[in-house]
Amino acid sequence: MPQPLTARRSAPISGRVKVPGDKSISHRALILAGLAIGRTRIEGLLEADDVMVTARAMQALGAAVSRSGAAFEVLGQGVGGLARADGVLDFGNSGTASRLMLGVLAGYPMRVVLTGDASLCRRPMSRVLKPLAEMGLMVEGNKDTLPLTVEGTQDLLPIVYELPVPSAQVKSAILLAGLHAPGRTTVIEPLPTRDHTERMLRFFGAEVDVKTREDGTRAVTVGGNAELTGAHVVVPGDPSSAAFLVAAALVCPGSDLVIENVLLNPTRTGFFETLRDMGADIEILRQHEEAGEPIGDLHIRSSDLKGVRVPPERAPSMIDEYPMLAALAAFAHGETRMEGLAELKVKESDRLAATAAGLAACGVEAHIEGDDLIVSGTGTVQGGGLVETQMDHRIAMAFLTLGLGAEEPVTVDDIGMIATSFPAFLPLMSGLGAQLG
Repeated sequence: MPQPLTARRSAPISGRVKVPGDKSISHRALILAGLAIGRTRIEGLLEADDVMVTARAMQALGAAVSRSGAAFEVLGQGVGGLARADGVLDFGNSGTASRLMLGVLAGYPMRVVLTGDASLCRRPMSRVLKPLAEMGLMVEGNKDTLPLTVEGTQDLLPIVYELPVPSAQVKSAILLAGLHAPGRTTVIEPLPTRDHTERMLRFFGAEVDVKTREDGTRAVTVGGNAELTGAHVVVPGDPSSAAFLVAAALVCPGSDLVIENVLLNPTRTGFFETLRDMGADIEILRQHEEAGEPIGDLHIRSSDLKGVRVPPERAPSMIDEYPMLAALAAFAHGETRMEGLAELKVKESDRLAATAAGLAACGVEAHIEGDDLIVSGTGTVQGGGLVETQMDHRIAMAFLTLGLGAEEPVTVDDIGMIATSFPAFLPLMSGLGAQLG
């Protein structure tokens, strides 16, 4: 049954808080821990549905995953050491987990069935299946959506693959498959995408080389027949989750908020850079590094925002934050034009269309031109609408956050899927002063 929820204009959002661990890093930590030799301890793992399906998949493939106090421990089996899964691997709503696992399974000569929920089974897998097929992965029935039946091989071929569009998931799947192949596997990306896989591969002991070529493209190479070693991983706070708290502080007058230990990897900070362009009062404090990743605290104060142009080359560094940015653009003065958002059309929903429809429901002038979203901000948002989330957790959270600064209450039609990425969203926001319920 759908679980609707209403957000109302709120008092200042203030305090000090930590957000849950980064989802992208949590997925990769579990996978590489399972492919390493020995025990890995993971602190700060995001305990959301999307990540737990990765944990269950690694467990089904023979890598023991267990809780140890507030941390998780994984007993890895080494590259090539995973076992045949007993039954179907169900990835729920997680596109990241399913696509990365296809890269892992490419190096194993066993038949595996992968499936997911109704939403995931509509999402295309062809972009990741094409390069993996070139390496040797077999797919039954020439399908490109889940459920899929695949069979890998011990004789994977190393490849040089140029991504047709930037995609960290496709890049990561190829690099994970490349761990099993002889020689060197290279991915060439037209624009830099999030580089957590490269960083964590190095952290676990893989040979990784990254070069920017003369034409501006980026070549990422991993050495095959790899030997990874168990490690101690500390997962930083997820900037995509922090985005909702940052936005709430910006639109609720008088807010003064500090978010501690947030991941500040430059391939993930496009949202914060854009907010600064819009005039947001955001300060970075206490910068340091954990497990090869830059981390810091964010200090945010409520701010008057102005409309800006967001260029397409920034999209890979903030692709998950566009629904929240579009909602913030409604509070800005002037037009905000977000360009190059084709990737949003193949997320958990058609996020581009869902975002535009949600804004319209709240009385905001917004329209789509090709792959661009244009929002005409007036400094205030009327609200008062019912937003259809399309089973998309980020649409739900973005419009609940919008409702905290709107003149009239905003209701989303379902919050059940928020647990896929940010199960603590409601209690965390409510504890900071947000009027939700």
